[in-house]
Order: sequence, then C-alpha cells, then structure tokens
Amino acid sequence: MSPELAGVLQFVALIAALALAYRPLGDHMARVYSSGKHLRVEKWIYKGIGADPDTEMRWTAYLRGVLAFSAMSVLFLYLLQRIQGSLPGSLGFASIDPDQAFNTAASFVANTNWQSYAGEQAMGHVVQTAGLAVQNFVSAAVGIAVAVALVRGFARSRTGELGNFWSDLVRGVIRILVPISVIGALVLVACGAIQNFSGIHSVGQFMGGSQQWNGGAVASQEVIKELGTNGGGYFNANSAHPFENPTAFSNLFEVFLILVIPFALTRTFGRMVGSVKQGYAILATMATIWIGFTALMMWTEFAHHGPAFQAAGGAMEGKETRFGIGGSAIFSVATTLTSTGAVNSFHSSNTGLGGGLNMLGMQLGEIAPGGTGSGLYGMLIMAIIAVFIAGLMVGRTPEYLGKKIGTREIKFAACYILITPALVLVFTAVAMALPTPPNSMLNPGAHGFSEILYAYTSGANNNGSAFGGLAADTQWFNTTIGLAMLLGRFLPMVFVLALAGSLAEQRPVPATAGTLRTNKPLFTGLLVGTLLIITGLTYFPALALGPLAEGLAS
Repeated sequence: MSPELAGVLQFVALIAALALAYRPLGDHMARVYSSGKHLRVEKWIYKGIGADPDTEMRWTAYLRGVLAFSAMSVLFLYLLQRIQGSLPGSLGFASIDPDQAFNTAASFVANTNWQSYAGEQAMGHVVQTAGLAVQNFVSAAVGIAVAVALVRGFARSRTGELGNFWSDLVRGVIRILVPISVIGALVLVACGAIQNFSGIHSVGQFMGGSQQWNGGAVASQEVIKELGTNGGGYFNANSAHPFENPTAFSNLFEVFLILVIPFALTRTFGRMVGSVKQGYAILATMATIWIGFTALMMWTEFAHHGPAFQAAGGAMEGKETRFGIGGSAIFSVATTLTSTGAVNSFHSSNTGLGGGLNMLGMQLGEIAPGGTGSGLYGMLIMAIIAVFIAGLMVGRTPEYLGKKIGTREIKFAACYILITPALVLVFTAVAMALPTPPNSMLNPGAHGFSEILYAYTSGANNNGSAFGGLAADTQWFNTTIGLAMLLGRFLPMVFVLALAGSLAEQRPVPATAGTLRTNKPLFTGLLVGTLLIITGLTYFPALALGPLAEGLAS
C-alpha cells in the first residue's frame, strides 16, 4: 500500500468514526445543558462552592463567574508551581521560576497549553495531575459553557437570562468530559500509553551514559489533553513521544478525540435552537474547511520536489515513521484548526506551504471545528458577520435565527473578530522591532520571522503549538505570550456573552420571503467565503513575509 493511499484511508476512517459519534454525543450534550435535574455528586459540589445552580444569570453575572473562576485558577496553578520543590512527588524538581510559572498558569487556564519547558524535566507528579490535568478539564468546560450561553441567547426571547455558569461548568465536567476520558484512557493504555506514578529511572546505555525517563499518569492526562482541545503534553516531544502516542491507531484515536466534541456541538446547537438543519449548516461549513485544509496539507507534504523528498516519499523530516506523512498531516491540521496545539511531528520541518497552512488554520480563529465551545461560538459570530454582509447586499436588516442583527450586535461581533488579530500583529511587530527577542530565532530570514509570528498566533488564538527553533523560555516571551493567551481567551468571551445577552432580550422576528435561509448550502458557501476573505485581508501581509515567501523560494 502506498503512503498516499494509507493517508487517505486513515482520513476516511476518521470521518466515519466522527459521523457515528455525531448524533448521540450532540443529543447527549443538548440534554445535559437543558435538564433541570442535578446529580447527587453535582449537588455536593454546589454545596461545597456555595453556588445555587438553579439561579438564572444575566450576561454580566455569567461573565463575572467565568472571570472569577479563571482568575482563581491562574492564582492556584501559579502558586502550585512556585512551591513544587516543597511538595511530595516532585521527583526532585525545583520550584518553577516566576515568569515560567505565570506563563504556564495562564496557558493552561486559557485552554492554550503553550509549553516553553520540557515537562519530564520540570514538572513533578503533583503539579502534572493536581494542577495541569485539572485545568485541562475545567478550561474545556468553561469554553463549552460560554458557547451554550450564546446558544441560549439565540433560543430565548424577551429575557436577559443565559443560564447558570456554575451549573454549566460542573455538568460539562461530570457528565461529558469525565465519562469520555475514563473510556479514552483505557483505550490509550491498551495501545501502550503509560499510566503510573513511578520515579525517574535509567534506560539503557548510550555513548557511555544512560538515558533517563520518569513515569506519570500519562494516559489519563493525554485523553483530556486531546478531548478538551488543550494540547499540553506530559513529555517535551508531546504526541510524538511513544509513551503518549504509541501506535498509528492511537494516533488516529487521538485525532478523533480532538474533533468529536467541537463537531458534535453543532448538533447540540441545532437541538437547542429548535432546528437541526441550522446545526447541519454550521457543521457543513466546519467540515468544508477541515477537509480542504487536510487535503492541501497532504498534497504539499507528499509533493516530491528534490531528491531527498523523492527518496523519503515526501517531506519526512521531523515526522515519526510510525505515523508517516498521512498520519502527521491529519494530526497537524486537526490540532491547528482547533485550539489543541498538540503535535506528533515537527511543524517547523513542514514544507513552507505546509507550515503556512498550520498558521492559517489558527488565524481563521480555530473554528473549523475549533476548540471545545470556542469553535462553536466563534463560528456563530462569523455567521452573524456573514448575514450582515448579505443584508448589506440586498438593503435589508440582517436576521439570524429569528433575531435582528442591529448596530449593537454587529459592534459586539466586530470587536470579537478584531481582538485576536490585533494581539498577534502588535506583539509580533514589537518583538521584531526590539533588539533582544529576535535573538531567540534559530533560523534567519522568512523562516525565522515565521517562528515569532507562529508563536503569537498560537498564543493569542489559544492553540499552544509552536514552530520549533524559537527559544521561547525567556522573560520577554514568557510574559508577552502569557498576556496574549489571557487576553486572547477572555476578551472575546466578554463580547460573546454581551452578544448573547442582547440576543436573549429580543423578541423573535418571523421569517418572511426576504429572510436569508441560513440552513441552505448557499449560506454555507457565503460563510466559508466570509471566513477566508476576512482572514486573508487581516493576515496576508504578515503571511507574505513569512511562510509564503519561504514556500515560493523553495
């Protein structure tokens, strides 16, 4: 079997698995966030935190809950790292430096999982399990909660209430993320991923010395790392490490975990607004972009230009032979079109155009299908922009799902789409203008610029992957990327929830002959075009200086 055919067959199998999970998981999540009942364990949690899960919140109260919980999470994770040297199970590792601790705390709470450290050489068992793994669960649940609040804004009328943040948070963890993670962890252990709390031990003799590895609860952390679109690995090699991702089957299973909730949330959206066809329209938009990006990535990585590529059957530099080009291409597109950022290959070793596709996937806003929750609310914001553009074309007040998109709503949507590009481009420009940050670049010219552009694109879009070669463990990058992650996560949420509150207060507008049918293929095409044009206009000059220049020169 040729490598190209093997890659295509893997992709087809992945699509089939996602299709089988789409309806049951989407319907389950709709029931979870629509139910008025509370499980006993949930009641214990509510009592412990002093929350009333039945109290409805307006968008301002909902936002306060999101920000307060996230702020306390950053503080807790920061302090846990700072006292690591005094904790049991630290494996002899020292406490983390202040700038690194801030960067890591911001990263995991913001669902980014950017890592400028080697996990197996810096973090002990307590920080990994009680700190990082816990944030993998709750940060994903926060994203889903905000998306559900926006969906309720479309579904409800003449009320400013969007549900209860604490109830949405707890239900997301207890009823969705934990059950799937338990099953997924067993699958990964069966594939060969490790799950233990062993200490550091030596493995073999190499060049007169031994190689050292430490164990850990890797399988359980790996599954929520992917399922929650987090991405931070137990080991520095991330999902290229055989302890995290042992086989080609585990590789495909991890991609499935990355994509299954973001795609299934479109079904949840359709059920909650009372029209599954609306969910299918959003799904079709996401799937079109995802399939297109994956096909382009395979093409550019399999292209046989030059004797080295011909001998290897494609761009094999920086890729694991057990995954090959097909498995690596599928994985890299999945993690950069979502907010996962996990890697099973060296993105910096991709062809120039392949690296550009990874970067562009993040710059689209990671909405195809995007992160857990963040992909859905990002796509719904873009849907509002698309109906606004369509309204301008025909001279009609735009409507979406029976809600008028007026001045207030379009301002919230416009602010949402401008925040992340502003963070990326401003931080990149400042880093290139100052004398010290460019010294962290391993490569000169266009590729070196791409390393810095990729870093801030990854941070501000809450992805977490990196172009290898950038020495990011400096005070400048730890601080500025940490700020980009926090601002890129929580500022957009402000406008999402404000928009949700504004929509929930409206009265429904009956559909007429002039209403744009947003459940038809025409709208899907309009939405795809809107996404690509807005992103192209925003990032094209920066992309031209980096990956495009490199790709055209090769």
